[in-house]
Amino acid sequence: MPRPILATVHAAALSHNLARARAAAPDARVWAVVKANAYGHGIERVFDALRSADGFALLDLVEAQRLRALDWRGPILLLEGCFDARDLELCSRLGLWHTIHCDEQIDMLAAHKTQVAHRVFLKMNSGMNRLGFTPERYRAAWTRLNALPQVEEISLMTHFSDADGARGIAHQLQAFEAVTHDLPGERTLSNSAAVLRHGPAIAEKSDWVRPGIAVYGSSPDFPEHSAADWGLLPTLTLASKIIGVQHLVAGDTVGYGSSFTADGPLRIGVVACGYADGYPRHCTTGTPVLVQGVLTRMVGRVSMDMITVDLTPVPDAGTGSEVTLWGRASGGAVLPVDEVAQSAGTVAYELMCAGAPRVPFSTD
Repeated sequence: MPRPILATVHAAALSHNLARARAAAPDARVWAVVKANAYGHGIERVFDALRSADGFALLDLVEAQRLRALDWRGPILLLEGCFDARDLELCSRLGLWHTIHCDEQIDMLAAHKTQVAHRVFLKMNSGMNRLGFTPERYRAAWTRLNALPQVEEISLMTHFSDADGARGIAHQLQAFEAVTHDLPGERTLSNSAAVLRHGPAIAEKSDWVRPGIAVYGSSPDFPEHSAADWGLLPTLTLASKIIGVQHLVAGDTVGYGSSFTADGPLRIGVVACGYADGYPRHCTTGTPVLVQGVLTRMVGRVSMDMITVDLTPVPDAGTGSEVTLWGRASGGAVLPVDEVAQSAGTVAYELMCAGAPRVPFSTD
C-alpha cells in the first residue's frame, strides 16, 4: 500500500477563481498565469479548468511547448521574454508572444531572421526595479522596436510592486501613463492584488490583466483579506493520515530538539507528512491542522517524513484518521493555505510550488 499522502487539485475551484478575477476586471481580457508549473499544481492538471482564459502567461519555453501539446492555439506570453537568441526561433514556430525588458533582447530580435513578425510586450520599470526600461528610456526602446520588420505589434506592460499594501499603485500608474499616454498598443498592468484591490482605478487602463495567485485560491493581500473575503476557493489540498498515536504525560517532550513539552496528559497523532513532502520545516507548535475536519494544532518540530498533532479536539481520532495539512477536508471544512504559510513565516506561493516529486497528485 502506498504511503497515505496525496495532493488534490480542485478543477471546479480553479474555474471559479478565474471567473472571480474576470468579474473584477470585466472589460479586460485575462491571462491565466501558469508559471512554475501552474504554481505547483501541474499545467496538464489545470489546463481544462483554465481554458476559458483568453491566454496563458508563463516563463519557460518547455512549459509553452506543453501548452501547445495540449492543443492550446490561443495566446501564450513569455513574461520574462527570451533568454537566448535561439529562443526566438521557437517563438516563431509556436506563435509565442514575448516580453522585451532590456536592450539585449531588442538586439537579439533585430538580428533574428524570421518570416513571421513577432508580437512583443515592452515592459516598463515603473518602480518595481526588477525588469524593464525606466520611464526615461522607455520611449526610445519603443521607437527601436517599432522600426524593426521583425515586430508586428507592440503592447505596453508594467508590474506593480505594492498593489497588495498601503502604498498602492498610484505612483507607478502615474509613471506609466506619463510616458505611454500617446503610444498605441494594448496595455497589461495588473497582477492579482491590483485586479482585486484596485479594479475600478485601472478598469479603463488595462486591456489584459494577469491574475496569478488568486487563481490558485490564495489571497494576494493576506492577512488583511482572506481568500474567503475575496470569494476565492482552495484549489490544492495536501492531505495525509495518522499513522501512529502516542499518549504523553506531563513533562514528556515531542520530536527532535524536545521543542514541545506536554504540561499534562496528551494524545498526539503522528502524520505521514514532512519537509521531504514539501511541508514547510519552519512551521512550529501551533500551526493549524485539520484532523477529521476539526481544527487542531501541530506540536514539536517538522521532521523529514512526519509531523505530530494534538488530538485533544478530536478524541475519537486515531490511526487512519484523515489529516488536512491545507485545503479542503473531505467533509468540507477548509484550512486556508495562507494560514499555514503564515505559521511558517512565508507565503502560499512557496508552499504550492514546493511539492515534492514523491507526493502523488490527483484531480477532482
